[in-house]
Amino acid sequence: MKWYNFLLFLSLGTYLSAQESFRDIMSQKQRAVWVDSMLEYRFEYMLPDLMRREGIDMWILISREYNEDPVMKTMLPSEWLSARRRTIMVFYDPGKGMPIEKVAIARYDVGRLLKGEWNIDVYPDQWAALTDVVQKYKPNKIGINTSEFFGLADGLVSTEKDHLIKALPESYKSRVVSAEKLAIAWLETRSPMETGFYKSLCALSRDIIMKGFDPGFIFVGQTTTDDIVWRLRQLVTDMGLEVWFHPTVSIQRADKNNFDHLRSFSGRPKEQTIQYGDLLHVDFGITYNRLNTDQQQHFYILFPDEMEIPKSIQKAFTTANRLQDILTSQFVVTRSGNEMLLNALQQAKEENITASIYTHPIGFHGHAAGPAIGMWDQQAGVKGTGDYIIYPNTAYSIELNAATEIPEWGKIVRIMLEEDGFFDGHTFEYFAGRQTAVYGLKLE
Repeated sequence: MKWYNFLLFLSLGTYLSAQESFRDIMSQKQRAVWVDSMLEYRFEYMLPDLMRREGIDMWILISREYNEDPVMKTMLPSEWLSARRRTIMVFYDPGKGMPIEKVAIARYDVGRLLKGEWNIDVYPDQWAALTDVVQKYKPNKIGINTSEFFGLADGLVSTEKDHLIKALPESYKSRVVSAEKLAIAWLETRSPMETGFYKSLCALSRDIIMKGFDPGFIFVGQTTTDDIVWRLRQLVTDMGLEVWFHPTVSIQRADKNNFDHLRSFSGRPKEQTIQYGDLLHVDFGITYNRLNTDQQQHFYILFPDEMEIPKSIQKAFTTANRLQDILTSQFVVTRSGNEMLLNALQQAKEENITASIYTHPIGFHGHAAGPAIGMWDQQAGVKGTGDYIIYPNTAYSIELNAATEIPEWGKIVRIMLEEDGFFDGHTFEYFAGRQTAVYGLKLE
């Protein structure tokens, strides 16, 4: 079978699987059941271990309606689209293997998992009700969400912090500590339920990309990169899902213009009309059941008389795949993001790969909490977030690029890849495999 025919067959197979995926999207009610089950598992089986790991026996989260702490937002049940009035969550670990106490200092129960315990007849003031709970449990450390480097762990606003400190009895004020690492741990640690779902989620996300690049939709000299971008947006909307960022589609081709990969991060690529011989790149991600994907793929527009993708382009792609392998081999528990970055860049240099690495955690947020493994403009390490270490049961978007010269084009191209995967504490594995060959599009 000819190479390009194989790719077209692959595209068709993916398209068909996409049709099946589209039909299998959960209803809103099914999603609610899934989310609530996921939260129940996390509260009952994950949170106790995380609190004990970080040495915090009481964790207090406070948010007002429409101004939610990013961590609290992930804890709200499916039927709560925001906090209500002022919502205060208190988690207390009594130790000795006993279950975590989960209390809401609020006028409402927070779903089935946090019982509302503010009796307004006894404590007209909400802060007094919170103080009563604190004195009841007598915690050694009271964790609050403040952080210098991690925005997602810095969700306690100044006003609420001031009220909290003022309300606490004097003997408890000194027990207040940053819950930065606990907040990150909650956000970055994936449950078995989430990990299993992520496999189909990433496959679905890739299916949408393939449908967006359906050869029947693209016409040389007519279709633009923006046409594909908005097609992707519409496909996701029609499925009842959302994107968490506006997709991008860019082109590298045999012209005199060098591709400025730094500019591609600081500004959106200009709209271009697709031509034969174009190397197209897409950056795309969706949100489904509170989890996010982030993927980058490459397509090549075959000339009418072209039977396969130019070997030099496929070689460049293989080099980028090798860079992925170099980075994922660096996943070791307790190694920092900066250590991983510098080790990987050094090995890439030894293998004569011109590399740039900017990998990030993924989960409840697209650019999620956890160790930064480079940024596009910080290849010597990232202060603060890059110093955070790797933990087991965490997910990452392996995002990077490798620059390779294409002799027949007389220029360098950058193969920019991104695939989502999971580190179990021993090995890294992509949720739904990875692209290992440029997809060839044979257009009529």
